[in-house]
Amino acid sequence: MRLLNTTTLKLRFFVQDVPPYVILSHTWGEGEVTFDDIDKPQAKEMAGYDKIARCCQQAVLDGFEWVWIDTCCK
Repeated sequence: MRLLNTTTLKLRFFVQDVPPYVILSHTWGEGEVTFDDIDKPQAKEMAGYDKIARCCQQAVLDGFEWVWIDTCCK
């Protein structure tokens, strides 16, 4: 399972001992950041990046280090 770190916004693959995480599943629109985009510098310029960043900010406030987001955590 791939999860996104809420502070670094970097993906990590977990085979076992999956940590607690929150989920963002939403309706996809134009400019969503996909798995292929998330580690590229231009991801921050994409329309969907703000949703990812805000999800991670809220997860940190709620005490979570990891998130699963349907557009980029395949």
